[in-house]
Amino acid sequence: MAAMARAAALGGAVGIRSNGPDDITAIRAVVDLPLIGIYKVVFPGYEIYITPTVEHARQVAQAGADIIALDATQRPHPDRLGIRERIRLVHLETEHPVMADIATLEEGLLAEDAGADLVATTLSGYTDNSPKPEGPDFELLENLVERLEVPVIAEGRIATPEQAKSAIDIGAFAVVVGSAITRPQWITQQFVRRIQSVR
Repeated sequence: MAAMARAAALGGAVGIRSNGPDDITAIRAVVDLPLIGIYKVVFPGYEIYITPTVEHARQVAQAGADIIALDATQRPHPDRLGIRERIRLVHLETEHPVMADIATLEEGLLAEDAGADLVATTLSGYTDNSPKPEGPDFELLENLVERLEVPVIAEGRIATPEQAKSAIDIGAFAVVVGSAITRPQWITQQFVRRIQSVR
């Protein structure tokens, strides 16, 4: 992951989103860009897994992240905290900005009201209460940009430079590109499927 982060930086990336203390520490050692840190942890009986507790946020901050991203959906969390209390404690414990990963407009509005510093469309299409469009959820992005005062980050199924530009044109503060950069197997499959579809 450190090598991929370095390559992304050389390609012009202005920030990196990374998972887990080990990867964040490794990336921090080789890249001098803002790091959005998450910690994916599976808790049996819970659907959420992106930085699910304040303790996970603390570990991400200690590893070198500059921004803490966390699941800000309305689904139950293992620490049983509400979104307002969770964001307050993450601010208090880490002294870092919080990026709220949400799936719906309502969640985005609640996250901003609860004190989130940024809101991201990360979970659109990945929860039971959000439709999964084939590509990026530009409708959600547009609604968030129109309604929120905090910066809105476009994330989720952004697979082409054209889609990234569209997100910026809509008003996104920044764009997070994941699989289209970091997963060679997924990238290869997209080329293969497209080629096979014209035969």
